[in-house]
Amino acid sequence: IELIRMGSGKPRGINAGRKLRLHRKSQRWHDKSYRRSHLGTHFKHDPFRGASHAKGIVIEKVGLVCKQPGSGIRKSVRVQLVKNGKQVTAFSPLDGSLNFIDENDQVLIAGFGRSGHSVGDIPCVRFKVVKVSGVSLLSLFKEKKDKPRS
Repeated sequence: IELIRMGSGKPRGINAGRKLRLHRKSQRWHDKSYRRSHLGTHFKHDPFRGASHAKGIVIEKVGLVCKQPGSGIRKSVRVQLVKNGKQVTAFSPLDGSLNFIDENDQVLIAGFGRSGHSVGDIPCVRFKVVKVSGVSLLSLFKEKKDKPRS
């Protein structure tokens, strides 16, 4: 008795290669990690457009109330990016470093360390201030350098 295997779902045979390849190509888009890495939305929605740092102009100083159970006002600044005009909020690290940042200063901002996610109890802040008027914020804080007069 000869058993006949009715349809296994895949095309088989010597000329089935193209069909299998194209089907696999279309089905890969249903994989969440593949779709996320190949759609390119992380470039479209990233204010830095894939860069690690960006320059911007300080619009205003902002105090953000942190999330529960912490209490306090986290000092940060609203920055308009030079490259595309988008506005972002950047955290001002170090104690009292907001005193070195004035409105209309040019600042260099970087990511906050969680690849586009906010950190700790600071809501909606994904970036931090690194330099002010071309001088490192850390060196201003340690009083190794002075802010240039403009």
